[in-house]
Amino acid sequence: MDEFPQVPSKHYRELRDKVFSGDILLCSGSSVFSTLIQKATGSIWSHVAFILRVDPIDRIMVLESVESIGVRAVPLSHYVSDYNGSRKGYPGRLMIARHDDVKQENITKFSVSAVDFLGFPYGKDEIIRIAARIGMHSMGFKDIEKEPVPQHEFICSEYAHACYKSIGVTIDYNETGFIAPADFARHPKVKPLCYIHTETEQATCAPLHGEMHIIKNAGL
Repeated sequence: MDEFPQVPSKHYRELRDKVFSGDILLCSGSSVFSTLIQKATGSIWSHVAFILRVDPIDRIMVLESVESIGVRAVPLSHYVSDYNGSRKGYPGRLMIARHDDVKQENITKFSVSAVDFLGFPYGKDEIIRIAARIGMHSMGFKDIEKEPVPQHEFICSEYAHACYKSIGVTIDYNETGFIAPADFARHPKVKPLCYIHTETEQATCAPLHGEMHIIKNAGL
């Protein structure tokens, strides 16, 4: 199992102006589904998403594919203090990372690809295929197709992979024939930047630069 990188932890308001479109959000969740992904991939990471700044309306958005909804966009501040309407932060660790080859001059093309996939369903059948690939690989079957035919449904890592690929930034599929959050974290050009402090208790919130942020009780 991977270990958590040794990088600093920062409050949302500290890093808000320092994150860029195309930055990667890696999540280490604690749900049953998250634990299954972590065990299957030998990684601490269970989910991958990415950042898209929408400066004209003063929002920092997370674009992702989640199992209960599909491809969606939510404010990063919701991850920090009101994940899925829980009035608490994401139940796990959050880390911002950056791929060396993501250039801001390519973000318009990247953003178009990301938005065009909004509303696509989550790849539930792909989870079954991934489990089959892992089983085949464990039995010694090495000749596995590395990349599936382009599709109209995505697990989280496939959605991120498709968006980065649109600007020529490739995260390789792993030896078992699929792509996982761990493959983003392990890529040599992906550099961890910092963890994000999340709200672990219900807290009072107030607007900051048009978003919600933590006033008290901040901690990982």
